Amino acid sequence: MPGHVDPSRERFALFKDLPRDQPVHMLNLVKLKPAATYADGRTATGREAYAAYGRDSGPVFRRLGGRIIWSGRPALTLIGPEAEGWDIAFIAEYPSGQAFIDMIRDPAYREAVKHRQAAVADSRLIRMAPGQPGAGFGEEG
Repeated sequence: MPGHVDPSRERFALFKDLPRDQPVHMLNLVKLKPAATYADGRTATGREAYAAYGRDSGPVFRRLGGRIIWSGRPALTLIGPEAEGWDIAFIAEYPSGQAFIDMIRDPAYREAVKHRQAAVADSRLIRMAPGQPGAGFGEEG
């Protein structure tokens, strides 16, 4: 069964319907393919292809005000399906929902995303409204 790699048109439309003028945190969970699958047949590992995605999309991400605010190395899924293990986990911050939309539409980003598509077996991308650090869990921050 193929994994989740790109948003569907319907989900992206829902994203665009949310406020565009507020900061956004995007939780990224990524499972890499052992070998990347490029349409042109070039060879690379999934990790190499994902690194190329980061290198090529990074300038667009930063130009639009994006930054990584948390990054960690997944070690064990304590609660959840064992098969849903992740290789990469991070939270990207965007100054607004519009900045994320602008990134997705940028021609340089659209070229770079081919590396992500070649590298990723499965992923989760969850839009979150930033909260206040230090709030107790279960409370709105």
